[in-house]
Amino acid sequence: MSDFDFVFSLFGLLLGFSLIEVLGGLAKVIEAQLRAIKVGAEAPGTPPFRAGWLTPLLGLYIMLDVISFWGSAWVARGVIRYDGPIVLGGLLFAGSYYIAAHLVFPTEKADWADLDAHYFRVRQAVFGVLIALTTFQAAFLMTVPGVAEAMRSPVVLISAALLYLLLAAAMFVRGKRASIVVLALLSLRYAFQYLM
Repeated sequence: MSDFDFVFSLFGLLLGFSLIEVLGGLAKVIEAQLRAIKVGAEAPGTPPFRAGWLTPLLGLYIMLDVISFWGSAWVARGVIRYDGPIVLGGLLFAGSYYIAAHLVFPTEKADWADLDAHYFRVRQAVFGVLIALTTFQAAFLMTVPGVAEAMRSPVVLISAALLYLLLAAAMFVRGKRASIVVLALLSLRYAFQYLM
């Protein structure tokens, strides 16, 4: 077993839990929506559950961001060794992803009434964590021989600038429609990267 295999087994577990948090939240949204449709049909006049777009799009973006990091870890596998700073840094990094993923969907039943309001309540904390993680990841990758040179290319620099601009916009843009556009652009950016 290599150092990377040993170290990443812990971080992979934490990142997997992050994906489970988001997928579990998405499953609860689908379940609540199906329940609302059934209750609405049985008891007309009952206010319907509306998932909205914001919280599910945030969940989608978190999942894309986690798998992006997973890929970046693979790129850096040659320099990841088992030592204290790597283990502590990785724990902080993967643990922060878990915290951000945990915040995406509400834990209190009362907060499920309006998922858009929940999004606006947690978005600054979630995107603040994601900006910090993106910065940490970029700083680490700049220490990886071969990767550092590639990260200085104009395409990568423009892509990184666009990412930071969109993350900052997601933190502060007002209104549901503008937030939906920003979240969609963030997700499409990753989809474009994965397909190209």
